[in-house]
Amino acid sequence: MADLMSGKRGLVMGVANHNSIAWGIAQALAAEGAELAFSYQGEAFGKRLQPLAESVGSDLLVDMDVTDDAALDAGFAQIAERWGKIDFLIHAIAYSDKNELTGRFINTSRDNFQNSLTISCYSLIDVSRRAMPLMSDGGSIVTLTYLGSNRVTPFYNVMGVAKAALESTVRYLANDLGPDGIRVNAISPGPMRTLAGAAIGGARKTFKTAEANAPLRANATLEAIGGTAVYLTSDQGACTTGEVIVVDGGYHVLGMPQPENL
Repeated sequence: MADLMSGKRGLVMGVANHNSIAWGIAQALAAEGAELAFSYQGEAFGKRLQPLAESVGSDLLVDMDVTDDAALDAGFAQIAERWGKIDFLIHAIAYSDKNELTGRFINTSRDNFQNSLTISCYSLIDVSRRAMPLMSDGGSIVTLTYLGSNRVTPFYNVMGVAKAALESTVRYLANDLGPDGIRVNAISPGPMRTLAGAAIGGARKTFKTAEANAPLRANATLEAIGGTAVYLTSDQGACTTGEVIVVDGGYHVLGMPQPENL
């Protein structure tokens, strides 16, 4: 174990199972000496999360629904009572009705648009506002985005709009919280074999296409994403804020597929 995160404590939101990007980040942070708290939504996810949390030495699990103000207040109060302060927050939360990710974008319903933006974007503002008083010595907030925020991606639909809003939110929060010594950044992984990714139509084709055409001929790994999160939350990232760091094997630089795949 190294010690880049030794003495630092933080909350990881969004671990669904051992394949979650948030879990890859949690493992990397723990390996560098961080002390972790985890949030979950509902009893079923709590039971799934508990053995994972225990494997990295955590017994601080809080039930937090990001659409419920009372639940958020109670969860952050629980963390404040236990620790008093935190040094980082990992926000890996997004949602949209998967039935609206397979049809035409123009058919996005008002309800799903509002729900997608609330959970996938506004929740970052909401949790950052509650985390800010606990970051009395400064800190780091990291969220997750995707290339579909600024380039049309099949089957992504309203999630692309939500991620575009999220990336703009990162910039505005970075400016707003900078005087408090709090950095705000996003990591943009390529396609991943996760529970959330599986909900997107054509996920397998997207994964294979990105892998076959990325300059490195490989998709991101949980280890690579975790390492990026360690940089952003550790003192090594002290002067980095307002950024979207892409971890996708270079796929985002392409204008067309590789010649052999044309």
